[in-house]
Amino acid sequence: MKQLQNFIDGAFRGSDKTFDKRSPVTNKVVAKVAEASRADVDAAVSAAKRALTGPWGRMTLAQRTELLDALAKEMMRRFDDFVATEAEDTGMPGHISKHVFVPRGAANFQVFADVVKNVPTEFFEMVTPDGKGAINYGVRRPVGVVGIVCPWNAPLLLMTWKVAPALACGNTVVVKPSEETPQTALLLAEVMNAVGIPPGVYNVVNGFGPDSTGEFLTTHPDVDAITFTGETRTGAAIMKAAATGARPVSLEMGGKNAGIIFADCNLDATIEGVLRSCFGNTGQVCLGTERLFVERPLFDKFVATFKAAAEKLKLGTPEDDHATMGPLISQEHRQKVLSYYAKAVEEGATVVTGGGVPDMPAELAEGAWVQPTIWTGLPDTAAVVTEEIFGPCCHISPFDTEEEVIRRANNTRYGLSSSIWTNDLARAHRVAAAIEAGIVWVNAWFLRDLRTAFGGSKQSGIGREGGVHSLEFYTELKNVCIKL
Repeated sequence: MKQLQNFIDGAFRGSDKTFDKRSPVTNKVVAKVAEASRADVDAAVSAAKRALTGPWGRMTLAQRTELLDALAKEMMRRFDDFVATEAEDTGMPGHISKHVFVPRGAANFQVFADVVKNVPTEFFEMVTPDGKGAINYGVRRPVGVVGIVCPWNAPLLLMTWKVAPALACGNTVVVKPSEETPQTALLLAEVMNAVGIPPGVYNVVNGFGPDSTGEFLTTHPDVDAITFTGETRTGAAIMKAAATGARPVSLEMGGKNAGIIFADCNLDATIEGVLRSCFGNTGQVCLGTERLFVERPLFDKFVATFKAAAEKLKLGTPEDDHATMGPLISQEHRQKVLSYYAKAVEEGATVVTGGGVPDMPAELAEGAWVQPTIWTGLPDTAAVVTEEIFGPCCHISPFDTEEEVIRRANNTRYGLSSSIWTNDLARAHRVAAAIEAGIVWVNAWFLRDLRTAFGGSKQSGIGREGGVHSLEFYTELKNVCIKL
């Protein structure tokens, strides 16, 4: 049985209180996790605050980015450890973590090391009354101690997406990983020590949200900024906590993303892309698609073809190289997803495929498995069409006109992402411009240049991450005015 501790001021520390970490694959307890107390969180924040003025704070930009490059290389040296740990935490097929999540996690440190070395600031000359003039120039400074609250669906990638720019900009961090997936944050701590990141720069505190570690961290007066990825209600609670002290927040929250499929699309490419966007990572992707709108002339053919493709998906363990879907993250989340499966039937949906629990071998029977599910026949007001489920499911509706589908796609309180499938270039530009979402793909999904802006509108979030856009949150821009 693994004993997972907190990581504070460069050292692993236990706690008087622990909780169980269960495998999503079998539901067996695989680790005991130390739950950080208020005193533990205070110690982590204090260590991070000291590190701001210690060796980390005195480093030059070149020295800091050199360490981040070394960190990325060490992560890749321990590639197999990260893949195994990520798979054990999430249950995702190992080939997905190998080819996407772990390489991207390491790449985040390299990308942001390059960004901070190349980002420009401002310079202005001005006239003064005495005619001698003055110059103004901008200087970026770290915002301070950053509290990072992470989700469980892609724990390493989404954690490093925040840790990397924070450290590149000279901040220190206190990370609260999800209670469901604490292990890669702690493995990263080992790598931090191995490459010589000073104590206190990176800290990890385990636990839950309200009345636990998450609340202790987000309400701590010495935390200067808070960044969060996760569910919208939790984000709203964090925003309220951050109001005390007027601290900045970066929030990437829920989504009910639309896929818009026109009759002139390349059907084979569209099926392949939408299959990934609906069922990739067992539907546990903030950018995933749970609403599909298909132009009426293509509707029946699309539904039949998509059904056949979904029924070829193979559920399996992380070790199964042929598996295309793993389990959901937990029994609790499975109950939520299954409640929506039942609700869809109650509301009159046609279940095209799935809708329940698959038959699994005896050793996997207690895992958090569900069937990939497709529905049709519901109005846009139905619960499974309006509420984020975060499971391997989608509802397909026909539409008749471009104006209609834009209105229906935008009829949501969320605005994270959307995808458009068409061979009409002019239409693609028109519809993309009209969709109320932070990210719009055309004939693609999950295709990202890490330098581009990432974030949502409406209740899907506040702020943007990626490239120089991350620097707007992780730094404060100071103006220096010099009289000549």
